[in-house]
Amino acid sequence: MIIAAADGSSLSNPGPAGWAWFVDGDRWRAGGWKHGTNNMGELMAVLDLLEQTAGAGDDLLVYCDSQYVINAVTKWMPGWKRKGWKKADGKPVLNVELLQGIDRAIAGRRVTFEWVKGHAGHELNEAADARARAAATAYQRGVPVDEGPGFAADVITSGSLDVTPGARAEPDLLDALAEGGDDADEHPVVGVTRALLSDALRSDRDGFASHLHPHFVLHDERGRAAGKGRLLATLAPLPEPVRVEVEGVDVLAPWIVQVRWRARSASAVTLRSSLWVKHDGSWRLRFEQATPAVR
Repeated sequence: MIIAAADGSSLSNPGPAGWAWFVDGDRWRAGGWKHGTNNMGELMAVLDLLEQTAGAGDDLLVYCDSQYVINAVTKWMPGWKRKGWKKADGKPVLNVELLQGIDRAIAGRRVTFEWVKGHAGHELNEAADARARAAATAYQRGVPVDEGPGFAADVITSGSLDVTPGARAEPDLLDALAEGGDDADEHPVVGVTRALLSDALRSDRDGFASHLHPHFVLHDERGRAAGKGRLLATLAPLPEPVRVEVEGVDVLAPWIVQVRWRARSASAVTLRSSLWVKHDGSWRLRFEQATPAVR
């Protein structure tokens, strides 16, 4: 799974505007216009991210601080299309070219959007926001924009998805905004659980840290306890692929979710209990307990 943040910035809305998406320090991109709006920047960031990652073949999780973008893409766009890209009042949809581009780029993709609160310390969102704002400032000053390296599919090593016959199917990620319910396949934290086992995230300390609660605690299968700092200090790709087998997802409150799952590799199986908490608008792993499974 590719995990990214997309953001836009307009200095006076409308005014000099920028957009950016950010995966990690080696995979990000930015751009903008001399005159644009925040919504234009937010949409353009998503469109460019979809286009840049089109050949990667991975599911995509996009953090946005714009409810407009999330609702436009996941709720309103089908109705707009049926009405010839017109709103309920018959007026043309704003930013229709960008929305039509997203509609084309998202076709056949497995994409979910998750809202995060802007300017609240979410690492990926802050990185995207800083680059979007820098692009807008560059257009304001008439200097070149740092467009970034873009996305290279050959540098991604994603966590393996279980596609064996009869295996638990991956969720339709456009429907994953419904964060309630008891079905493990429908909850966003299941995809993030898989992503945390991938080489891509385990090689990106900042990206991995963005999914941990500030007070995260791990009790591993040997009975040892570790906090966020100790875990990140020893973070590295796993020695062998690990498959996530979800036993269940318990929604304890709208902001607390427990995932019960098995981590299965060629040499070991552990039972896991992961507690996720909504923190600053995004799901963060607060506690995880690992117990060796009896074979």
